Amino acid sequence: MIPGEALLNAFINANILIFVAYLLWLAVRFALNRGGLQHSHATQLKLLNTVFVAIILSPFLVLALGTLQSNGYAKSVNVNLSDMVVAYYLNGGFEMQATEFERLVNLRHTFMNNVINAAGWVALCAIAAFLVSMAIGTLRLCYSVICLFRIVSAGYTWRRIGRIHLRLSDRTLVPFSTRGLRNYYVVIPSHMLGQRQELAVSLAHEFQHLRQGDIEWEIILEALKPFFFFNPAYHAWKRQVENLRELSCDAEVLRRGRIDVRAYCDTLLSVCQQTLRKDRMFVVAVPKVTLVTADRSALRDGKMSFLQHRITALLDLRHLRRPRLLYAVTVMPMAAAIFLTAVAIQRPADWSQDRLMLSTVVNLERLDEINRLSTFGRIRN
Repeated sequence: MIPGEALLNAFINANILIFVAYLLWLAVRFALNRGGLQHSHATQLKLLNTVFVAIILSPFLVLALGTLQSNGYAKSVNVNLSDMVVAYYLNGGFEMQATEFERLVNLRHTFMNNVINAAGWVALCAIAAFLVSMAIGTLRLCYSVICLFRIVSAGYTWRRIGRIHLRLSDRTLVPFSTRGLRNYYVVIPSHMLGQRQELAVSLAHEFQHLRQGDIEWEIILEALKPFFFFNPAYHAWKRQVENLRELSCDAEVLRRGRIDVRAYCDTLLSVCQQTLRKDRMFVVAVPKVTLVTADRSALRDGKMSFLQHRITALLDLRHLRRPRLLYAVTVMPMAAAIFLTAVAIQRPADWSQDRLMLSTVVNLERLDEINRLSTFGRIRN
C-alpha cells in the first residue's frame, strides 16, 4: 500500500472510530443515568480519555494482528465487516443485483482511489473541502495561541511553585490555566487580590485542573480539531470532555473539604458575570481551561445553562463508593468494541472464498447481460 493511500485509509478509519466511540458513549451515559450514577463525573472523564487513547492505539493493534496472521497465527480470526456483509448477501440475506452490490462494497476503495488520483468532481470537492478546513482550522489555532501568549506574557509573575507560575493580569477577568513547553501558568485577574474568597476558589480550581492533566488533553483535542473539522462526533466528544472536566474538578475541590460549597457557587456566579463582559482576545485564546464561562446560547434560548448544571450538581454532590470498579466495568467493553471495530473496518487483505464467489456471480451476471443484448440485436436484424 502506498503511503498516500495508507494515510487516507487511517484518516477515514479514525473518523469512523470517533463516530462509533461517541455512539458507545451515549449508550454508556444513558445506562449510568438510569443506574443513578450520573454524578460519577471523574470516572466518566477518565473513561472518555481512555477510549480516546484506545482509538489512537487501534492502528497498532490492527498491525499486530496482521503480523500474527501473516506468520501463521490467529488465522481463524476473521471479523472483517466487508467479508461478513458479502457472506450475508450470498446466503440470501437481501435482494440486490450482484453488480450493484459489488459496486456498493467497493465504494470506499473507489472513493480512496479517486481522491488519491484527483479523479472526478466528488473527489475534487472532498480534497478542496479538506484543504480549506485544514487551512481555516490551522490559522484559527495559530491566532488563538498568539492571543493566549499575549495575555500570559502581559501579566506579571506573582509567585512560583516549582514549574507552576502564578501570574496576575489586567487583561482578563476570568482565571484560567495553560502551559508552555515546560512550565505551567495559572493566570488570575488582578482585582481578585482584594477578594480572598474568589482567589482561594480560583486557585483551588485551577490547581485541580493541573492535577487531572486537563491542560494536556485540551491541547491534544484543540490540535486535532482542524483534522476532524467536518466530523460532528469529534466536536460533540470534545464538548463532553470539557463539561465533564469542569464537573469533575468541582466535585474534587469540594471533596477536599477546604472550601465551602456556598463560597464555591458564589464565586462561579460572580466570575460568570465577568465573562459576559470579556474581550474578544480572551474568547479565542486557546488552549486553556477556565474557571467558568458564560453560555450565551442557553441564555438566548431559555435553556438550562451549563453553569446551572454545575451548581445543581454541586448542591446534590454525591461521592462514588467504588469508582475503580465502575471504571473497569465500563472501559473494558468500550475499549474492546473500539478495537473490534478497528479490525472490522479494515480492507480485506486477500480474496476470501465468499469474495471469489461474488466475483463469479458478477461475471455470470455480466455475461448474461451481454448474451441478452446480443440476442436482442440478432432478433432486430
